[in-house]
Amino acid sequence: MSTVGILLSAFVLSVVALLVFIWTQRSGMFERSAKGAEVIFAPGEIGSVEDPAAGRVPPAVNDELVQRARADASTAPLVFFFFTCAFAWLLVASAAGLTASIKLHEPDWLVAQAWLTFGRIRTIHLNAVAYGWAPMAGLGIALFVIPRLLKTELVGARYAFLGAALWNAALIAGLGAIAAGFSDGLEWLEIPWQIDILFVIGGALVGVPLVLTLLNRRVEHLYVSVWYMGCALFWFPVLFLVGNIPDLHRGVQQAATNWWFGHNVLGLFYTPLALASVYYFLPKVVGRPVQSYNLSLLGFWGLAFFYGQVGGHHLIGGPVPGWLITLSIVQSMMMIVPVVAFTVNQHQTLKGRLDALRTSPTLRFIGFGGLMYTASSVQGSFEALRSVNVVAHFTHFTVAHAHLGLYGFVTMVFFGAIYFIMPRISGREWPSQGLIAAHFWLAAIGITIYFVSLTVGGWLQGQAMLDESRPFMDSVSLTLPYLKARSIGGALMGLGHVVFAVHFLMLLAGWSAGRSDPTLLKTL
Repeated sequence: MSTVGILLSAFVLSVVALLVFIWTQRSGMFERSAKGAEVIFAPGEIGSVEDPAAGRVPPAVNDELVQRARADASTAPLVFFFFTCAFAWLLVASAAGLTASIKLHEPDWLVAQAWLTFGRIRTIHLNAVAYGWAPMAGLGIALFVIPRLLKTELVGARYAFLGAALWNAALIAGLGAIAAGFSDGLEWLEIPWQIDILFVIGGALVGVPLVLTLLNRRVEHLYVSVWYMGCALFWFPVLFLVGNIPDLHRGVQQAATNWWFGHNVLGLFYTPLALASVYYFLPKVVGRPVQSYNLSLLGFWGLAFFYGQVGGHHLIGGPVPGWLITLSIVQSMMMIVPVVAFTVNQHQTLKGRLDALRTSPTLRFIGFGGLMYTASSVQGSFEALRSVNVVAHFTHFTVAHAHLGLYGFVTMVFFGAIYFIMPRISGREWPSQGLIAAHFWLAAIGITIYFVSLTVGGWLQGQAMLDESRPFMDSVSLTLPYLKARSIGGALMGLGHVVFAVHFLMLLAGWSAGRSDPTLLKTL
């Protein structure tokens, strides 16, 4: 069978399978009392708001809560290590990103050192986010949530400790190589493949405890968050290995594989980890199971069926087969299905509990992140259309879209999850409600300025490049005000990260302002 036939058959099979799934689940699609959605709650928890950082009173202790406390205790040192690494990489990425942003409108700033040139410092920023902050935070959250959902203690934590150490060593070496001018030359895959071997070994070791814990689980039903997190930990190694095997792809095939990896690492690794966090923490905070458990499963399978070929729309206009581009556009538009399923579910679950957004730090970040998932996904689907792509391609518009997804959605959700988790693994409350609010507003306002400025500036840039009567430099000079606004937005986000890190240190130092009873926190 030809390559075209194989890919089209796989796509048709995906659509048919999804339709069959919808048909089998249509009865009770909006049923509120689905038992599968209630497994995250202990007896008596439904109806109780749970958020230590908002000063909520925890429910009475029972056997299941004791079991949960043991699961938390088994993961606490490991999760703390992952979060500490995540904070460090967040600050490194913020400094590098702001430096790169300023250089776009002040190109003569910091040019004496080669590693501070735009091409290197921007790549350092990307890799510090992609392989530092995001995986360390996301995997730390997964290591906390999965034992809770499986109602068992984490098995084999020492493997994950070793894996995380190797992973961070690889990242330090990788960023050093990029700073020194050594790179594989592919976006998202710049780190030399020799160093990638350490990532593979480290990542495999991190996955071992999760597999062992799954085999020792004490539950029959696997909540949807386990589906998302488990598959993310399966999908990413496949993506990373295929994308990094040296000399496997050349020419046009290499470009296609590059964007297959670049898009899928967001949609099939970071996104599932963030969605899993939303499906766990949002119901826990509001004390209500998700409105429709079947819709959550529909969102999972929709992501699995449709996301795999989305990255091809970045090659519109390139020397690639037309059918590959068309398949990517179709799958990009089909992604609206799981996004709508998630959006409806989130809205219905929060209905009548919106006041909790004002009082719960966790819900505030996660709610904002959920809205940005809808916005970035719908924008991405329409951006894949040829009529939109012809203007947006090769402009700052795509940079705005990428940040809305990885920061507005994924990072904001991870922030909210960390605010929930840290009191439970440290036995200490976050010291300052004011610092939490400052972090949220700096991050939210910063990404809003960043996104709006680059979206508007990028669209005008694209229109200028398409106008044959205008010199190319017009498309450059008109973006300068928007690039300066981008730096302002980036500076606000970076300041929010500093506030977050300082607050984290205050928590560890035992500052007592607003502190709750640690014995109660340990039982949750």
